[in-house]
Amino acid sequence: MPSSPSAPAARTTGGPRAARRGPWRCLRYPSMRWWSAANLVSNAGTWMQLTVQSLLVLDVTGSAAMAGVSLAVQAGPGLLLGLLGGAAVDAWPRKLTAAVSQALLGAIAFCTAALVAFDLLNVPLLLTLAAVTGIIATVDGPACALLGNDLVRTRDVPSAIALGSAVHSVGRLAGAALAGGAVALFGTATAFVANGLSFLCVAAVIPFLRLIDRSTDPDADDLGAQQPRGTAAAEARQGLRFFFGRPRLVALAAITGLAAVFGRNYGLTLAVLVTGPLAAGAGAFGTVSTALAVGGMVGAVLAGLLQRPSVRLVAAMAGAGALLQVAAGVTPGLALLVLLVVPMAMVESVSDTAGATVLQTEPPPHLRGRVLGVWRSLSTGWGLAGPPLIGLLMELAGPRAALVIGGVVIAGAATAGLALRPLLLRRASPARDPRPAPVPVPAATRPAAEAELVPTA
Repeated sequence: MPSSPSAPAARTTGGPRAARRGPWRCLRYPSMRWWSAANLVSNAGTWMQLTVQSLLVLDVTGSAAMAGVSLAVQAGPGLLLGLLGGAAVDAWPRKLTAAVSQALLGAIAFCTAALVAFDLLNVPLLLTLAAVTGIIATVDGPACALLGNDLVRTRDVPSAIALGSAVHSVGRLAGAALAGGAVALFGTATAFVANGLSFLCVAAVIPFLRLIDRSTDPDADDLGAQQPRGTAAAEARQGLRFFFGRPRLVALAAITGLAAVFGRNYGLTLAVLVTGPLAAGAGAFGTVSTALAVGGMVGAVLAGLLQRPSVRLVAAMAGAGALLQVAAGVTPGLALLVLLVVPMAMVESVSDTAGATVLQTEPPPHLRGRVLGVWRSLSTGWGLAGPPLIGLLMELAGPRAALVIGGVVIAGAATAGLALRPLLLRRASPARDPRPAPVPVPAATRPAAEAELVPTA
């Protein structure tokens, strides 16, 4: 398990300059190594379940519409309760919150497995389990995201987020591969049992994780200032005021929302393009999907090299991806499309890591859960709205035109945002920033080795 608190700091802060700037530099922290390994297992279990879940829902309900309702019921809490979930993460101990939420998600997976095994699962139970899962996820998502960041110094947060993206991709591939064999040998309930065990794996590791002491982190901009707690409604309002009072966060939401609606539904838009105008089959779309996965992995490696991600970088990546999307929309053949989707996925991965880093480091620590809660509500909204809107656009204009129009919209918004950035910065009022004044830490209280470091994040 991770080293004890008495382990020497040199194990996490030393090393050559290349190691301090490498894409996987966060793995110098023993706790991050354990956390990443546990999350790899958890992601594999999650994707084992997701691989068979849609088929299970269709089998239980007998209706594609009801299957969609179950997905909406699970996503609904993220849309409606995201901010309250983030406020809970800010108010409760981070490690305890993440451990309990992971254990509860594991219990739901085991419960579902038992219902499936004994043929007791019906529509009301299915919808209830979906709703409870969605409610727990509103707390689990920000708690686990911020806990991972608490294991590394501020400068290494981009590396930790990029590693999380890579772990997610590898877990997805492994889970999908394992699901087929496990279900064929032992039945559908096996996937839910595996997912439950994977949640317990994460919950078991959490108590042994060693959090970084921000008072010795030279890059931390808020060294643990304590804030008085108010009512749940007051806490939620404070999170909203902070988010919408920060032009950088509003701009990040605007460009990410546009990209999500008009440019990231590749599972839908590229599937229609491949099987329609390009006259290829399902196997060809499998090749395109593999190219997207490869591009995402390469992008995660590149994202790990980031030192100071910014909203400007997110906008630039969104614009680049939009231009590639326009090219994909007019591509004459499958081979060229496969070549184009690799950089499309790369810039998307870099953009995601940069945006997540801004979200998780821009607010002061006591507000980060609520900021992620606001983001969860917004992202759930555009995640639900995007597929129907882009589907309608494809119905009206065709897949090629939909890709081109979407790309032009995103590229235009990104260009306008970059051009207007100086004006927005001049109009931003520091008086509206609720960030508390940093608590000064005497230089003598910081380790000598850290005093010599030059902030890079």
